[in-house]
Amino acid sequence: MNPISYLRESYSELKLVHWPSRQETLKLTLVVIVISVLVASYVGALDLTFTKTLSLIIK
Repeated sequence: MNPISYLRESYSELKLVHWPSRQETLKLTLVVIVISVLVASYVGALDLTFTKTLSLIIK
């Protein structure tokens, strides 16, 4: 395939993309951060619980 043709087609496809607004981007970024913190807290709590339990079993 011709590189120039490829670039033209890529550019025309990018025109069809629905780009999110700034407000949508901020809202979805906040959702990702909140979910990441919740999952990290859950995994951290599990890790702490298993570590304490294992240390009690070993001692």
